[in-house]
Formats: sequence, structure tokens, C-alpha cells
Amino acid sequence: MSKYESKSIRNLAIIGHGGTGKTSFCESLLFLAGKTDRPGRVDEGTSSMDYEPEEQKRHISISAATNHIDWDKHRINFIDTPGDSNFTFDTKSCLRIVDSAVVLVDAVAGVEFQTEKVWEYADEFNLPRLLFISRMDRERADFEKAVATIRERLGRKVTIFSLPIGAENNFSGVVDLTCMKAFTYDDQKRVEKTIDIPSDMVETVQQYRDILIEDIAETDDELMNKYLEGGELSPEDLQAGLRKGVVSGAIVPIFCGSATKNIGIHPLLDTIVRYLPSPVDRGTVLGTKPGTADEETRLPEESAPFSALVFKTIADPYAGRLTLFRVYSGTLKSDLSLFNASRKTTERIGNLFFLEGKTQKPVEELIPGDIAAIAKLKETATGDTLSAEKSPIIYPKIEPPPAIISFAVEAKTRGDEDKLVSSIHRLTDEDPTLIFHRDDQTREMILSGLGQVHIEVTVEKMKRKFGLEVNLKTPKVPYKETIKGKTTVQGRYKKQSGGRGQFGDTWLDIEPLPRGSGFEFVDRIVGGVIPGQYRPAVEKGIVEAMAEGVVAGYPVVDLRVSLTDGSYHTVDSSEMAFKIAGSLGFKKGVLECQPTLLEPIVNISIEIPDEYMGDVIGDLNSRRGKVLGMDSLGHHQIIKGQVPLAEILKYAPDLRSMTSGRGTFTYEHSHYEEVPVYIAEKIIAESKKDEA
Repeated sequence: MSKYESKSIRNLAIIGHGGTGKTSFCESLLFLAGKTDRPGRVDEGTSSMDYEPEEQKRHISISAATNHIDWDKHRINFIDTPGDSNFTFDTKSCLRIVDSAVVLVDAVAGVEFQTEKVWEYADEFNLPRLLFISRMDRERADFEKAVATIRERLGRKVTIFSLPIGAENNFSGVVDLTCMKAFTYDDQKRVEKTIDIPSDMVETVQQYRDILIEDIAETDDELMNKYLEGGELSPEDLQAGLRKGVVSGAIVPIFCGSATKNIGIHPLLDTIVRYLPSPVDRGTVLGTKPGTADEETRLPEESAPFSALVFKTIADPYAGRLTLFRVYSGTLKSDLSLFNASRKTTERIGNLFFLEGKTQKPVEELIPGDIAAIAKLKETATGDTLSAEKSPIIYPKIEPPPAIISFAVEAKTRGDEDKLVSSIHRLTDEDPTLIFHRDDQTREMILSGLGQVHIEVTVEKMKRKFGLEVNLKTPKVPYKETIKGKTTVQGRYKKQSGGRGQFGDTWLDIEPLPRGSGFEFVDRIVGGVIPGQYRPAVEKGIVEAMAEGVVAGYPVVDLRVSLTDGSYHTVDSSEMAFKIAGSLGFKKGVLECQPTLLEPIVNISIEIPDEYMGDVIGDLNSRRGKVLGMDSLGHHQIIKGQVPLAEILKYAPDLRSMTSGRGTFTYEHSHYEEVPVYIAEKIIAESKKDEA
């Protein structure tokens, strides 16, 4: 199909828990539509959708991949999304820009945790969706059990559209209840063929067909009256009611099949083009006027001012940066300039192309609904809105979730520090869920992400794309020191070495302040015992001494130092002498004030299925945590509490194994608390060992 209109476009994301066969499903779409000679296989590393070496090594999708097929005079743009919790921000970003979703549910496992999560994302964007019970040819596949988990866990009315013929090794085809035909797939001739509905299924098929018609009738009062009066609806009535129900989300169809055997995909594709919405059906798109909260709208029309949303960036070491976006209004041709409304900059557009897995296919013009890419945009990042400069608009962007695991990262080769920083910055452009910063206190480079696998994959990419090898270490905890008592102390510095000497004499009152107050310096000098020009130097000396405490070398906080008295020498006194005197007095005084260690405490929120409640709370208690409250969310519990940061540096993999991958958590800094004596002793011993 050379040219199509926006009303013939279907944009969909393929979503579900990791391992439900999403990538195999996409390979089947490409094969059935004639775009590939044979379906690629994930386990063999021949998939055209999972093409990154890190994906082929792990047999999982790490990054969303786009492709398209032409089917029954329609263009279907689809995005294969990751199902692993380490990478689902990519999935959410893709759901933001599509018009519908196909949700895969494994015929053996039923609805799993990540399926519930991505279903919630689809709810957030109000997306119509279809369900596909995949892997019907696997051992222990159970269609009815999978449907039961859908009804129980996804909390939405669902309608069965296709029934399996056989199961496990005997799975041979499906019955499509919309057209009342049975389909199987001929592996030899590579075609799907229509067969008679098996005689032992006729009665069951009719029962499910009656339920389907009833569900369609319920979408419209007129259809309902017609159905109640005569008990029959014409094919035209059914089609109209079905489209209305699916587009509005009132009907969520369930299909079944096997992607690796290409069974059940054909009826699903027909349903996608007939009943899922086009960009035109989705209607007006809402945004805001740049710099204001005023609502701005765009219609999905070629004649409207151009607008598009960037949903993904790929850092390619050869092609440079690739920017993926979805067009919402207007048209775009290559070799033009575009306005980035989010950053108020103008970008020069080079070649436009469609991404087909890793292959780039040039395109001359884009229309509303198209999902495409541009290379080498300088300023544009994920979440930005591109628009016509004279009619700017900004579409809402998705904020990345907070990082949950951190590692100190250092280059294996000395002298590669600059290369390390530039490489990580290129990867954080590609992945907004990666956070990179230098901790001023511990002087470590910290790389944070959504899980251990997320960080490991980032390190592998760094080596492959930029030739940089790094070491990962558990980051140091930013402990602090404080005092619990008061003292008055003299800080005196006198040095005579021939010629002009050095002399500074101070008296300091040192006392604790409430937690979180920081540091206060009070000048209480009366008269001229210390001249005014030397007093700031005393404060400077104290501040420098506070950077390394006397207990274990950590910064000292939450105290007040008052300069109360002292003396000076008209010739030998100087700013430097008073700075040293202040520093010496402070160090001596702190030792007399019951110095103690403080540790960072974080607020933690843990979401888990009900059955793991006891294990997780027990584990939290063993980490010196406190449970502050609990909330229910469907079949899940949200535990809110506080825990020392030192106890959760490796919590992500621990929670994952405790909850079979079904638990998630977030945390944020709360405050500092005194470290228990038995733990403080270990920290001090460790610190002295490092110093030695």
C-alpha cells in the first residue's frame, strides 16, 4: 500500500508480563503480512524485533521496538514493549502515544503481576484493548483457567471472541465467534485455512456466541431493545455495536492462539482493522500553550498545524541519536525546520524514516498517526513536543519513576573518567530512568536505576557502544556525625620560627542543635579582644574542620559554635592564624561533646500481593525498619515504613526473590537518626581500616 489516510492507521502496543510471547507474536504478524520469509525466534536470537545483543543474550525485550504491516488496506503500526519490571517505563512511554493495546496473557500462568501493572498504565491513557491468550500449544495450557484469572485480576468485563480447538500438543486451531468460522494453520503451505467447526464443539460455540451477542447488545440501548424484542441482530447491527463497544472500552475481546504456530493471529488482525480505533476515532488531542496552563487542542487532520510527541531516544554509536515520535496533527516533510516547543529551540530536520526493528526505511512525508524517527536532532529529548513555530503546543510528558538501586561506578582503566561521564550521559539521554550524579560527600560517581538487571544491561551497552569497561561497587552510605553534649574550649595557635610569627587565640562554646538544623556560627565577641577582620576566618576554619569529623571522618552537622572570647597579637596575628585556631578548638571541643554517628533514614513504600505480606514485614523488621501503615490496592498491599538506607542498598534483588518478581518499591530520603552503638562500632572500625 503506497499511500494511506489517517483513518486507515491502527497504532497499537503489544503489552504483557515478561515471557508471555509478545516478541513471537510480533514476528507472527510480520510473517502473516508477508514482510518476512519466516518468523524470527527469540530463543534462537533470530528475532527482527529483539535485535540488541543484550536482548538476544537474555531472551527478553529490553527496549521497545517499532514496526508496521499492511493488512486489509490498513496500516498497522505496532510496538513490541518490554515486560520486565526493570524496563516498563519504556512500555508506559509507548502506551502514551498509541491508540490501543493488545495484552498477551500466558495460557499456563494466566495473568501475572506485570500484566496487572501494564493494564493499569493502559487504564491511565484510557486505551481500548484486546486480550490474546498466548502459547495454547504449551504443556498445561488451560484456556478457561486463563480467562478466570483475567476476570479475577483485571477487573474489567471481558468477552470471548475465539475458542481453542484442542490444547497443549493437540492445539490445532481456533473458532472465531464473530464470523462463526474455524481456522487452522497449514505449516507446509504456510497459509491459514478455514475448516468446519468440530462437531463436539458446536453446542459450546453456540453458547459463547449467544453471550457475545448479548454483550454487544448491551453497548447500545437501541440494539438492546431490538435484541429483547426479536432475539436476533443483523450482521450490520453486530458490527456497528461491536465497533462502538470496543472503541469505548465497554467490550474487551479475548482471543487465543499460538504465535510460534501462527494459529489464531488472523482473526485477531481482522478485529484490529475492523474494530480498534484509528487516530481519527480518538479525536481531539489535548495540550497546553507553552509557558501557560491554557488548554490548546489539535485535530488529527493533515491541514492542522503540525505537532508530534517524542516518546523514545536511541543512542546509536554510528547513526548518532535517533529520535522516535508520533505525529498527532499536520504533515511533515524531510529537509525542513521544526520548533521544539518544550525547549523553545528550532531543529533542522534531515531524513525521515520508519523503523522496522533495527532497519530504517526512508519516507518522504508523514501524516497524523504516523510513528517515525529522525536522526541527529541536537536538543530534542524524550518527552519533548515538536510543533509548528507559529502554532506551538506542548503535550503532557510522563515523569520517569524514582530509581530504586544505586551502584558506585568507576572506569576499569585509569584516565577513562571523562569518557565514563560522556558515555553515561549519552545513555541517560536514551533512558530517562537512569540517574547519574557525583556524590560530593563520598566522592563517588553514582549510577542509579530500576533494578540490578537495568544497571547490568547499561554497563553491557557502555562496553558495546562506547568501548568502555567499568567496575560496579556498593555505594558508600553518606553517614554524618553530630554531638550530644556541650563544652567550652580554647583553640590557640602560636608559631614562632624566626621573623614574624603566627598567633590566634579563641574561646568557643559548642552545643548541639535539633536534628536537621545544620550549622550555626554566632559571633559573641564584645569589645575588640579579636578584631572584626579575623572573626570570619574563625568560622571558615570551623567549617573546614566540620567536613571530616573526629569519630569516623564523616561531615559534622546540627550544632552551634559561638565565638565568645580570645586574644590577638598586633604583629603576629593573621586571618590564617585565627582560621587554624578555630579549627583546632573545634576538633578538641567536639571530642568533649559526646560525638556520635548519624545514618540516613528513608521513607519506603512496598507494593506486594497479599500472600507475601508476612515475609516482607518480617524482612523489613530484620533490616531495622518500622512499618508506619498499610493500604489495600486490589489484590495488593502497600506497606509504608521507614528503614535505614544502609539496610536497603541491595533490596531490589532481595524483594524480587522474596515475592517471585511480583513486589515493587520506591523510597525517598526522610531524615538522619543516630546509629545504634553496636553498628556504629563496626562503621568506625571500617573507617579506620580504610584510612590506614
